[in-house]
Amino acid sequence: MYTVKEISRMTGITPRTLRYYDRIGLLPPAGRTEGGYRLYDAADMERLSQILLFRELEFPLQEIQRILSSPDFDRNRALEQQIGLLELKKEHIENLILFAKGILLKGTRGLKPMDFTVFDSKKLDEYAAEAKKTWEKTPAWQEYEEKRKGWKPGEGAVVERDIMAFFVGFGALRDTDPASEAAQKQVRALQAYITEHLYTCTDEILAGLGKLYDGGGDFTENIDAAGGPGTAHFAAQAIECYCKARM
Repeated sequence: MYTVKEISRMTGITPRTLRYYDRIGLLPPAGRTEGGYRLYDAADMERLSQILLFRELEFPLQEIQRILSSPDFDRNRALEQQIGLLELKKEHIENLILFAKGILLKGTRGLKPMDFTVFDSKKLDEYAAEAKKTWEKTPAWQEYEEKRKGWKPGEGAVVERDIMAFFVGFGALRDTDPASEAAQKQVRALQAYITEHLYTCTDEILAGLGKLYDGGGDFTENIDAAGGPGTAHFAAQAIECYCKARM
C-alpha cells in the first residue's frame, strides 16, 4: 500500500492533486489508515498510470474519467492508443526540433513557406479524436453517462466497491458447480446491480462481461485479488451457464 506522500515523491503529483482525484471519483484510494490517511494499492497505481498517460497526451480530466469508467474499457486497447498518440507526438516534437535547428543554422531566410507545416498538429488531433470516439458512442455508455450525472460525490467509488463485493461472493463459491442455484443467484444479482446503477445489462452484454472478466489483464487480476485465485474464471463460467439457460 502506498501513501499520498510516497506517490507524490514517485510521480511528482502533488498531494493536493491526489486529494482532488479522490474527490471527483477519478482515483479513489483502496483504503485508509486508522487516522484517515489515504492508502493506494497496486490496482490504484495501475489506474494512476493510465491517468498520467492520458494527461501527458493532454486529455481533460473529464474525458479521462469517462474513458476509465467506460463499460467497454480495455487496458490493452487503451495502451495501444496511447502508444500511437505518443509516437505521433514524438514525431511532431522531433520535427519542431529540426525546424528550430534550421533557424539557428540558416536564419529565417533559409526557410521555405512549406517548412511551417511542422506546426500543424492536425494528424495528432484527429487520431486523438478517433481514439476518444471508441469509448463513448455505445448505447450502454450513453446510458451510463446519464445515470452518472445524478451521482453524489464519491458515489462512483461506492459502486466500484459494490461490484468487487459481488466477486468476493463468487470467490466463496468458486469450488462449487457454476451452474448451481447459489452461483446463478449471484449472477442474477450482479446483472440487476449493473442495470440499476450503471447501464441496462442485457444478457448479451453480460456474456461479453463474462469473457472480459476471464480474459486476463486488469479485470482478471483484480477479480482474483478480491475473491481468490480462479474467481474470475468461475464467475465467467457461471455467467456463461446463466446466459445459455436464457437463450
